[in-house]
Amino acid sequence: MNLEKELAVAKEAAVKAGYAIMDVYENAEDMQISYKDGDMPLTVADKASNRIIVDALKEAFPEYAILSEEEKDDLSRLDNDYCFVVDPLDGTKEFIKRNGQFTVNIALSYQHKSVMGVIYVPVTGELYYAAQGQGAYLDTKDETGKKLQVSGCTDIHELRMVMSSSHGCEQMDKLLEKYKISNFVKMGSSLKGCVVAKGEAEVYYRFNPTMEWDTAAMQCIVEEAGAIFRQMDDTPMLYNREDSLNAKGFYIINSQDNKLVLD
Repeated sequence: MNLEKELAVAKEAAVKAGYAIMDVYENAEDMQISYKDGDMPLTVADKASNRIIVDALKEAFPEYAILSEEEKDDLSRLDNDYCFVVDPLDGTKEFIKRNGQFTVNIALSYQHKSVMGVIYVPVTGELYYAAQGQGAYLDTKDETGKKLQVSGCTDIHELRMVMSSSHGCEQMDKLLEKYKISNFVKMGSSLKGCVVAKGEAEVYYRFNPTMEWDTAAMQCIVEEAGAIFRQMDDTPMLYNREDSLNAKGFYIINSQDNKLVLD
């Protein structure tokens, strides 16, 4: 599958959206925070990023469907083999906290599988990207095209775990206690998957529900870096579904040897 154009357009759109996000981030009074679905924050940066990305994708690929967190859902996308899955600002809570741990996520699903992923980190300028069968890569301000590879560690006592900084849960506490894991870091947004992809952690478990746009780009990147990505019941995560809720949770591990199981 040749996804050269899709990847190029998504990378450019993600970076442009990141610049728009930083314009707001650097002027805290301009965030214009509102709330949706109860306690889910929405800022002017989410909206600006979404418009840049959606416009770019529609112009380049008018025949593809788009599922975005900030767009009204059009279920006609279910009839399309190709669907971009977009989170224009993943980690809005982290954005509001001003801790830098937020990203721009753009993925492409083909026949319900994530085949391309782009994650841009506006604060650092890091750009993670991957396409099916082509590997995963990282561009930074100092280096471009660095190939990503997961850690080879399979010693349970040496495992490094990355966890959500905003979404703790009882199952995670039990997992840490069972395996006596003390080497962990809390982080926001899809950065957690990126840490595994570049070999700086081995395990990421997420028991709480997420949405398609939270995981689609991350999944392609971590899998192309050599990681295993599954729902908590060990079934594949599919995309462009009628119900976009990832209700089963998921895990990312660098090796099958590092699969952690709760009794």
